[in-house]
Amino acid sequence: MINNNLSLLFYICIIFFLLSISNDSFAEQKKNLKDPVTITSHMLTADNKAKTAVFEGSVKAVKGDIILYADKMTVYYQDEKSVGSIKRIDAEGNIKLIRGERVVISNFAQYFPENEERVIFAGEPKATDGENMITGSKMTYYFKNDRYVVENSKVFMQDSSTKVQKKKD
Repeated sequence: MINNNLSLLFYICIIFFLLSISNDSFAEQKKNLKDPVTITSHMLTADNKAKTAVFEGSVKAVKGDIILYADKMTVYYQDEKSVGSIKRIDAEGNIKLIRGERVVISNFAQYFPENEERVIFAGEPKATDGENMITGSKMTYYFKNDRYVVENSKVFMQDSSTKVQKKKD
């Protein structure tokens, strides 16, 4: 049972490694490979027959410069002995993904490692990068292409020339 839970945590480490890859330099990506993943929650329930692991209560996952908060995280996997066996991860309630100045909040998120490798944020998703913000009904981030698709989007952008002018006054 302990071996199975360790294997499951290894797969979760792989997921967060994949989450960490975007526009970083190669050196930063190499550094992130060495960073451990730490997941804390009030409770972990692993069900090997159902092939799920459920983290509940103040879930916090940290890998390098990425922090993911949720009330509940459910990992669905195919076979705990093969690499890349995670089918999907669902995160529910008070989702908050932080990386540097980028923050995405929503009520629900789903991670899919297969095909285009993507994470879908739903339930009033909002993304901020510094003072810029985008909202929509659904946000999908594609890791391989570093591309976002936002349905029913509304973008709020800070005009940098106005910001510079205010500092001069």
